[in-house]
Formats: sequence, structure tokens, C-alpha cells
Amino acid sequence: MDLRKLKTLIDLVSESGVAELEITEGEDHVRIVNRVGSATAAATAPAPAPVAAQVAAAPVAEAPAAAPAAPVAAENRQTINSPMVGTFYRAPSPGAKPFADVGQHVKAGDTVCIIEAMKLLNEIEAETDGVIQEILVENGAPVEFGQPLFVIA
Repeated sequence: MDLRKLKTLIDLVSESGVAELEITEGEDHVRIVNRVGSATAAATAPAPAPVAAQVAAAPVAEAPAAAPAAPVAAENRQTINSPMVGTFYRAPSPGAKPFADVGQHVKAGDTVCIIEAMKLLNEIEAETDGVIQEILVENGAPVEFGQPLFVIA
């Protein structure tokens, strides 16, 4: 793979906030992982697969960071978590009525918010029936993958 292409990909991942990008082009394989604002790349040919395995093992080690949500679920309450990195919006447009408010009953499949990621608006739906107990994110705030957005009981 051309080094200029690789540099461009690293810059794009750094600027966009994408957590991970993997590209296979012919026999070349590139995986770029963005960690706390800096992108690292592992370029591998088909034979040296252990390099890719080491890069893949790092995000697995970060998964326990989402564990603080467990005490909330233990109290017969659940959280609705962000499925992606983006910007959290409570309403479909500025000045419109929010999708969900504290105390509102929602059913599984009801839209509770929108997350804008890479100029795309993604509707986030409740996975279970319940009442919104708490909204954990301010409107217009950036959110991370797995970050709790709502507490529902």
C-alpha cells in the first residue's frame, strides 16, 4: 500500500473521531486504531498475522471500562447506551419536542434520541419497556461508544 494513502487514512481517522478502521486492498491489510486522539497503524501482509492480533487484543482490554453501569442494572434499572461515537440530540430538530423526558413511559422500539455520526443522524431506540428515570447526557454533547445515555426502570 502506498505510504501517502496510509498517511491520509491515519489523518482521516484522527480528525473524524472514528475508533477503528480496517482496510484490505489486494494482499495488503491495514488496521488503524484511534486511541485518545492519536492514531496508530499496523500494516501487515498476509503472513505476519500476529501483528494484527496484538492490535486487536488492545480494544478487548478496554471493554471493562463499561462495567460501572452494572450497579444501575442490579437495582432493577437498566441503561440505554450509545451504540456509537457521535453527538447526542434529544429532539429531531432545534426547538422541537424531545423524544423522551424524565418520567415518560417508553416501549421497546420507541426512539429516545438521535446520535449524529459522520453527518448521519441515527435514531436510538429503547430496547425494553419502562419509564425514563434519568437523562445522563446534555443535549448537543459528544458521546462515546457504550456510554450510558438514559436510565430506564
